[in-house]
Amino acid sequence: MSDETTRMRARAAGIADPDVQLRRLTIGPRRRTEEVLAAAAAVFAERGFHGASTQDIADRLGMRQASLYYYFASKEAALEQVCQRGIERIIGDTEVIAAGPGSVAERLAMVMRRHVEPLADNCASVRAYLHEVRFLPKEARRRIGRLARRYERVVEGLLEQGIASGEVRADLDIEIARDAILGMCNHAAHWPGKEPGGAMAHVAEELIRLVLRGIATERPDVVAG
Repeated sequence: MSDETTRMRARAAGIADPDVQLRRLTIGPRRRTEEVLAAAAAVFAERGFHGASTQDIADRLGMRQASLYYYFASKEAALEQVCQRGIERIIGDTEVIAAGPGSVAERLAMVMRRHVEPLADNCASVRAYLHEVRFLPKEARRRIGRLARRYERVVEGLLEQGIASGEVRADLDIEIARDAILGMCNHAAHWPGKEPGGAMAHVAEELIRLVLRGIATERPDVVAG
């Protein structure tokens, strides 16, 4: 089927922007959605929420602005999806890690690696989340906040297990330790290209050393990745 035939059928079906239908058929909806959200994340990370526009996102993709509304209804909705994707990519894996085998030190190290290492390719969504989520409408902030809280509970749970097992200092302030760990991992989004060798794995291992040596009852051996 030719591109023009696809456009004609789309118009006959009442689709206002037939280019959207064409892209869905030739690229695939999941892949195209990822590309659109990646472009939105990059624009928000570079320009900020107020400095960005849906036209900027469309220009980065080389598509018409109207076509974006197949993927999200507004700039606010685009930012919410970017923030949601940035968190959801991490939460599922870390919940599995936390519930799995290994010592608390081993599992916490794996959680931190899962957070930091992918930032080499996916740091824009994290930066957009960290700096721009406050501009979302109240209900959207609450939805994103619930996701963030799930991640916080993963780290809290590991620290609590560590205290109970004697691996972690009994006098540790769990909330401060949780915020410090997540804050360091989030800040790593600013590091791609700066760290020695250009490897986010190096950043992850340095942060793991800092954390494990600070919370342990005894100085642990570094948990190798």
